Amino acid sequence: MVRFLHVADVHLGFNKYRQENPNRTFDFFTAFDSALQTYAIEAQVDFVLIAGDLFEERLITPGILNQAEYVLDKVRSAGIPVLAIEGNHDNCPYGVKSNWLRYLCEKDYLYLLEPDESGQLQPWDAEAARGGYMDLPCGVRVIGSQWYGASAPRAIQQLASQIQALPPAAGATILLFHHGLEGQVSRYQGALRYNELLPLRQAGVDYLALGHIHRHYAVEDWIFNPGSVEANSIQENQQQNPRGVLLVTLEKGSPQAELKRDYWQRPIHRYTLTLTPSNTVSHVESQLQQLVQRHRSDMAEAIVEVTLKGEVGFERGDLSVRSLQEQLQEAANAFIFRLGFAATPVAYQTYRDATAEPPPRAQIEEQVFTDLLASVAEYRDRAEPLAKVLMHIKEDLLQPNANIPDLYQWLADLSLES
Repeated sequence: MVRFLHVADVHLGFNKYRQENPNRTFDFFTAFDSALQTYAIEAQVDFVLIAGDLFEERLITPGILNQAEYVLDKVRSAGIPVLAIEGNHDNCPYGVKSNWLRYLCEKDYLYLLEPDESGQLQPWDAEAARGGYMDLPCGVRVIGSQWYGASAPRAIQQLASQIQALPPAAGATILLFHHGLEGQVSRYQGALRYNELLPLRQAGVDYLALGHIHRHYAVEDWIFNPGSVEANSIQENQQQNPRGVLLVTLEKGSPQAELKRDYWQRPIHRYTLTLTPSNTVSHVESQLQQLVQRHRSDMAEAIVEVTLKGEVGFERGDLSVRSLQEQLQEAANAFIFRLGFAATPVAYQTYRDATAEPPPRAQIEEQVFTDLLASVAEYRDRAEPLAKVLMHIKEDLLQPNANIPDLYQWLADLSLES
């Protein structure tokens, strides 16, 4: 029996949330360290696979490199080999022959498996620290690849023909490949169709170790994708987007790949508050504070997103979203708190039969005032009498001898009375 850990899309150095909390970048190191400590070192696997995107970017800081070295050194000290390929985030740019994965390979932290400059799969050369495939002591053959982008279908044909031409493997054959499968995630252009991957199966690949898509999926007992180690966005929370690392057992028959998600990850919680036209700004603020109090234990040190939906009786600008977001984050003790305003101001429009005669101008104006007042929660119950007041003010303002200060004072007194 052979056991290994399949990891992909680690994205060390991810910094999308640096303005909201610069410590978010450190989460990706902590998750990677926790996953490999639990499911590689403590599980005593035979080897670890990294199917692309160890790093978020091609150019990394010394601190990010040190994070990778720290984790990989622990795995190396446990006597567990790590075999990796490049992804679209950390591959060599065109015309460049080296990258940080190559550096880690030459420092014996991992084995970077990739075809040579002519695209051929060569056996691993320990002295040169290069090779396209490696036959491990446990009998498993691991084959590497590169990031092919749009040329992936053609590259698959070439890989399949080369795999068929290799000397027979002692045991199972694994191919590391960084690309997505069609139908596994929405709004993704360039995904491979299943039939485009079939030549690899026919060439003898028993386990296709994928990366690139940040969601776990498995197809036909030979295609496996673990998803990202840590969430790259709020949408990648575990409830909506299962992902993690795969602890795989190879015995006679199909591979048994178990998704593991219980290593350390930053919790993410999403809430929706549905509003009604009767809700005023103060009502909304109160409801948000109550929501935080009800879920405060879950929100502590978590990434929290609250979205306001529905219809409201005020304009978006009347709610100080940024200031309120800061207050709620402090009250929740959240790691990151996002308040989203997706509600729409209620719109009122009086029905008028298109075949009927248009009403008098004054009636139209009064109805416009009524509709505008009814769209504001504070005035909805008094829209009709207040519309008559506005009509009266309008008529007075049009008089040549209108006393504007007196009109304003009268309106202020009326507001206080009501």
